Amino acid sequence: LRIMAGKVKWVTDIEKSVLINNFEKRGWIQVAENEDWNFYWMSVQTIRNVFSVETGYRLSDDQIVNHFPNHYELTRKDLMVKNIKRYRKELEKEGSPLAEKDENGKYIYLDFVPVTFMLPADYNLFVEEFRKNPSSTWIMKPCGKAQGKGIFLINKLSQIKKWSRDSKTSSFVTQSSKEAYVISLYINNPLLIGGKKFDLRLYVLVSTYRPLRCYMYKLGFCRFCTVKYTPSTSELDNMFVHLTNVAIQKHGDDYNHIHGGKWTVSNLRLYLESTRGKEVTNKLFDEIHWIIVQSLKAVAPVMNNDKHCFECYGYDIIIDDKLKPWLIEVNASPSLTSSTANDRILKYNLINDTLNIAVPNGEIPDCKWNKSPPKEVLGNYEVLYDEEMAQSDGPDRDLRSRSGQSSGVKGNRARDSGKPVLTTWK
Repeated sequence: LRIMAGKVKWVTDIEKSVLINNFEKRGWIQVAENEDWNFYWMSVQTIRNVFSVETGYRLSDDQIVNHFPNHYELTRKDLMVKNIKRYRKELEKEGSPLAEKDENGKYIYLDFVPVTFMLPADYNLFVEEFRKNPSSTWIMKPCGKAQGKGIFLINKLSQIKKWSRDSKTSSFVTQSSKEAYVISLYINNPLLIGGKKFDLRLYVLVSTYRPLRCYMYKLGFCRFCTVKYTPSTSELDNMFVHLTNVAIQKHGDDYNHIHGGKWTVSNLRLYLESTRGKEVTNKLFDEIHWIIVQSLKAVAPVMNNDKHCFECYGYDIIIDDKLKPWLIEVNASPSLTSSTANDRILKYNLINDTLNIAVPNGEIPDCKWNKSPPKEVLGNYEVLYDEEMAQSDGPDRDLRSRSGQSSGVKGNRARDSGKPVLTTWK
């Protein structure tokens, strides 16, 4: 539901049914009928109005909302990359071993986003990079759109010039008259299953940024393209080959409405364990968890950590054929509509489990409540990272975890005993 000028508007039937059932369990349904809400499920547009300086609106202690005011620092494509780049530089200045580079100048641990430039601002830098490898393919995405809208691939400078240059002045048109784009090196060697490209949609719940506390949802899924992948330049315009977005694939001739071109994460694990081995598969998922935690750490210093807020993000991850995961983007409003029966069950449980963590014990919300919820209310969530817990294990904990060494709350004692202890983001 969205709250607009005090009125309640339902977004989708699934959200309505899940929220009403949840409110009934908590004894809130009478409150809901009177439109006097303690819990707000808002759109990203509405959240800006709530926290706008001009409106002067202030939330009370029993009001909780499902977005952070400036969530776009992570969920807008250009700002996500900008914040990750800044985070890397800061770690370098601090002399952190996390920012270590190899002999070619590439980050060993923090190389998890494709090479990316902002257009039109970084055009000259992009051209310089493009000319180092003129046979490379790049993907262009508008910064403020979703569902695959406005995305296209290029492999020639002439293609981008045609898009971006003013024909009379031979210079970039101003940012105000043309939407800002990001251009990223295309992952042209994706891991294929059945010859088709896919990506991962994973859900991550953040309850607070300072200290950072986040949860991983165990029931993510893979989204497959409907057409077999080919790196051939003749297929650059075929989005059914390259883009996994359901909003695009559902219009393809080969789209299957029963399974929706989706696989559960557990099925992906089984496939990888049987084809690549369990150790390699565990390493891959550890790296995915690492990527998510580091991306959240990158934006934590600039995020407005309002005590009334929590957020469930939709992470998009692509795995290449060397089993290296890449962070593609983070969504502030991952789709909660269902395309299949399994999809409906997953998203029903997702909303239900999210509410149980945001407002533990089914009580009236209290934004001052800052404890970790008990394990029994987590449902399909598991603790991905708890900064307070991690700090008790020493400053080198992140590097040890990234290098494959076990660490945990008990730190040295656990390692001395010889028993493997899960890192706090597993």
